[in-house]
Amino acid sequence: TRSLTITSVDPSMFEKAQGEKVTLPCTFELSEEDEGPLDIEWVLIPADNQKREQIIIMYAVDRIYNHYYAAMTGRMQFTNLDPKSGDGSLDILNLKAADTGTYQCKVKKAPGVQSKKIQLTVLVKPARTKCSIEGSQEIGKDVTLKCVSQEGSPLLSYDWRRVSGTRNLPAVAMLNKNTGELLLKNASREYSGTYNCVASNRVGTDECSVELNVTPPVNTAGIITGAIIGTLLGLSVLCSIIFCFCKKHREKKYEKEVHHDIREDVPPPKSRSSTARSYIGSNRSSLGSMSPSNMEGYTKTPYSQVPSEDFERAPAQTPAFAPSKVAAPNLSRMGAVPVMIPAQSKDGSIV
Repeated sequence: TRSLTITSVDPSMFEKAQGEKVTLPCTFELSEEDEGPLDIEWVLIPADNQKREQIIIMYAVDRIYNHYYAAMTGRMQFTNLDPKSGDGSLDILNLKAADTGTYQCKVKKAPGVQSKKIQLTVLVKPARTKCSIEGSQEIGKDVTLKCVSQEGSPLLSYDWRRVSGTRNLPAVAMLNKNTGELLLKNASREYSGTYNCVASNRVGTDECSVELNVTPPVNTAGIITGAIIGTLLGLSVLCSIIFCFCKKHREKKYEKEVHHDIREDVPPPKSRSSTARSYIGSNRSSLGSMSPSNMEGYTKTPYSQVPSEDFERAPAQTPAFAPSKVAAPNLSRMGAVPVMIPAQSKDGSIV
């Protein structure tokens, strides 16, 4: 007696890249003895046996139910819009890494029941691969070129190649395909150039490049000496600035103290005008009781003895006075009013 059978002969294992589409096959044939309603179920079997199977999509009583598994809502569908025709294959669109798992197709039409398991592995292509250089790029030093992909399913493999010059890696180069490190020992100028790294796995590749420039060693002693000299010069300039600033500050402070210093033990100097006024005032008082008896003593007092700086002259510059009269000094320069002083003539009369 012939009963329901699944006729799919496609492989039971699939490897796809993230973002791609996969079709999980599930074709079948019915027999005359299968008279019950047709049911087609796709379930996801978890890796943990303690967890229950998760229904993804189902066809029953001429109707499709695809709301059981929210993680695949909108990304899955039956390949044939009419599964009862004998094709219950499943399409999964825009694959994600989380879609990896074991899927089972169950076909039931009483009394016949058949199922088939398919293993799906969703791999992530290498992406965001970065190249870098570790170590000093100097002649005679060891340099390591590194290559790492930020994304990508294992197992990732790395391969380096030179894209400039001889296009061959140096003979002493040591490559680790699992870590992506390329060690160049005792580097020389010939190692300079552009290097390219290709990261790959079973579903894709990604690459990056780096420029290696091997140069002569840097004169470290000269750099240190120059830095020390520059530091000393800078300190010297700074000290000079501070010294000038302090000196200027002290000078200003001294000028301020001298300006405000008043000595009480030294009387202030007399002005010319006050000296002249005092002298003339004394002469006026003496004229109050002028008589022939005291005129003789009065005339003996020379005007050159007036205590004023205007009358302190050298002997050669002293003006000659007429014997009959004495000229009054220029008191206008002293700020005083000129006063006529009487003189005595030869016969004793006052002029």
